[in-house]
Amino acid sequence: MSRERIYLFDTTLRDGQQTPGIDFSDEDKLAIAALLDELGVDYVEGGYPGANPTDSEFFSQKRTHRSAFVAFGMTKRAGVSAANDPGLAALAQSRSDAICFVAKSWDYHVRVALGCSNEENLDSIRASVAAARAAGKEALVDCEHFFDGYKANPDYALACARAAYDAGSRWVVLCDTNGGTQPAEIRDIIAAVMAAGIPGTHLGIHAHDDTGQAVANSLAAVEAGARQIQGTLNGIGERCGNANLTTIIPTLGLKPAYADRFETGISENALEGIARISHAFDELLNRAPDAQAPYVGSSAFATKAGIHASAILKDPRTYEHVAPEAVGNVRRV
Repeated sequence: MSRERIYLFDTTLRDGQQTPGIDFSDEDKLAIAALLDELGVDYVEGGYPGANPTDSEFFSQKRTHRSAFVAFGMTKRAGVSAANDPGLAALAQSRSDAICFVAKSWDYHVRVALGCSNEENLDSIRASVAAARAAGKEALVDCEHFFDGYKANPDYALACARAAYDAGSRWVVLCDTNGGTQPAEIRDIIAAVMAAGIPGTHLGIHAHDDTGQAVANSLAAVEAGARQIQGTLNGIGERCGNANLTTIIPTLGLKPAYADRFETGISENALEGIARISHAFDELLNRAPDAQAPYVGSSAFATKAGIHASAILKDPRTYEHVAPEAVGNVRRV
């Protein structure tokens, strides 16, 4: 039986750079892009061309070989045509394969943050997607605050998602920007979006970890029908971080509940290197790896208690949910 494809979108170099205390240099960004390309994620979001000299220089040429190289930016400003918006021009002129636009999908934010009408915001979404496609780039739209927006005004949140999809966006990404949505809510809302006419093959999830459930919410989205997951290496990001791809990727690849139904672009050999990539990334950040990180931490397969250690020595499967070597880790007793 053929398996459905899950696409992995890494935003370490963009959303991850908002982590307090992290400021990537040009050399850091090149090294991290190489790690992500080696791992085999489908999309590497490199930053925001035009926002600062580092990101602008980074997009002067393509920085990945296998992964799609993605530029991030805002939809066009209200009251300005797409052709006359300097931010949109910087995105179109970048050496990216795709553009990921952040779009407001909560009417409260449209009113307070953008200061424009709901219809003007919808027009900005449509025109920005059209401009990306005219520049020969794949278009993605991150519907910011989607779940909070849906709970406040479902008709308008859905209108934003439909505007992106109808304009030709390859992916409509539903963002739990405040990180407070629960897995059951994620499932229900994604089901409603699909019922409104946007197929799961065009839906993504971008979850923040403010309640410690970004990984659970990402997997709940997949179970509900979404087929793209956005996240970061080691879960870095502003506040409490983003969905941790170093946890999500092994779960998708090794747990039968997902591995039997879905496939990703991560090969078995690449998965065996994920612990090394996780630690190499921490070394670039000059910080100690989290010993208790799932799958990749030094304590993930460490057993100390007497009864547990005795059982492990008889048969490792007694206290190991996967084989440590499957993710490049080692058993410690």
